[in-house]
Amino acid sequence: QVQLVESGGGSVQAGGSLRLSCAASEYTYSSNCMGWFRQAPGKEREGVAAIYTGGGTTYYADSVKGRFTISQDNAKNTVYLQMDSLKPEDTAKYYCAAGAGRYCSGGLRTAVYNYWGQGTQVTVSS
Repeated sequence: QVQLVESGGGSVQAGGSLRLSCAASEYTYSSNCMGWFRQAPGKEREGVAAIYTGGGTTYYADSVKGRFTISQDNAKNTVYLQMDSLKPEDTAKYYCAAGAGRYCSGGLRTAVYNYWGQGTQVTVSS
């Protein structure tokens, strides 16, 4: 059972930056798909970014390309989401997800993942 703990959320003004962290209790498999999703009130959960830990391939939603960067530190079983040039529409609860032993297959579909964190709130004010 993989446990995921997110941290780094908070409130920031538009144009600002935040870095989210996701610490996994373990990497049961040597290669996994790790992803970030977000869900705003009244909206569906959407994929934001993903990374395949086996080779570092990354995937991004069009809405965050060029502004968000996903990265990994395999020694710490941790994935990061650097969010720059934040906009009010980025406001949401952000969730970390793990597809243990799975390829990303695009990385932005919830079906790829079998473990989820509890989420961390990001609020961007105009």
